[in-house]
Amino acid sequence: MTRVSATLAHSRLTRDLLAHDVQLACLLEVAAPKPGNITPGRDFADTTYADMVRSALALGPVFARRRVRRRRVGELIADGVRATARVAPTNTNLGIVLLFAPLARAAVTRRAGEGLRAAMERTLAQLDVDDAAAAFAAIARAGPGGLGDAPEHDVRAPARVTLREAMAAAAHRDSIASEYVTGYAIVFGTALPLLVGALGDGVATLDAIVSLHVGLLASHPDTLIARKAGPEAALAVTRAAREVRDGTRSLADFDASLRGCDHRLNPGTSADLVAATLLAALLSGVTLP
Repeated sequence: MTRVSATLAHSRLTRDLLAHDVQLACLLEVAAPKPGNITPGRDFADTTYADMVRSALALGPVFARRRVRRRRVGELIADGVRATARVAPTNTNLGIVLLFAPLARAAVTRRAGEGLRAAMERTLAQLDVDDAAAAFAAIARAGPGGLGDAPEHDVRAPARVTLREAMAAAAHRDSIASEYVTGYAIVFGTALPLLVGALGDGVATLDAIVSLHVGLLASHPDTLIARKAGPEAALAVTRAAREVRDGTRSLADFDASLRGCDHRLNPGTSADLVAATLLAALLSGVTLP
């Protein structure tokens, strides 16, 4: 058992399991030495590993089960951004919050015998304009890297469509938006099988998370890199990840190639998808030893 999971194991027996699944997913994601990301001992100039840990812990109360029952997806997104802003100086987890909010709502509203992905699809289908308005304000407040000006449904303008419709307009340039449209096709169709497969092969949890991260990069160009450095740079990172996956390039060399003073090659969207996959795994009963 990793130190992070051991720290939370006892409290999970006596407190809100959803809140602790959220915290555990975030803590395991940042604890794994994933190439190009913030990890223990590898800070960015404006964000530290400690900032990420504080942000992970801050999301627990936001996603407490009884609270999630009373809040819509858009409200949960806004609550998550506000909670993070109180403990971190910069945007540390907007993508995670955007992905976690529908997952948490699906988990607490799941019907008897209903799978998590089916509950997710139902949750996404119920999103409305109020969800969009709350999410737009939260995204604008967080100020994610590479936000720019959207040709339609700009988050700094009033919302006029449902949150899922707004995400559909951005799906071609943002994998998180695409997940809202496809019912989390990357998380459930690509990432969760990668994680379960690695764990089933006996790979240690943090190593399995690194393998998942590389596998995601190898199959889906990171859209944060594409926004910051251009689509060719994102494709080059995907090609390099395939070399790591296939054993023709070392993980250390890949990691070094991604790190720079401006973090333009930080695969942050892939890290967010890793966190969402870990939460989906926990909510589906997968053990992260």
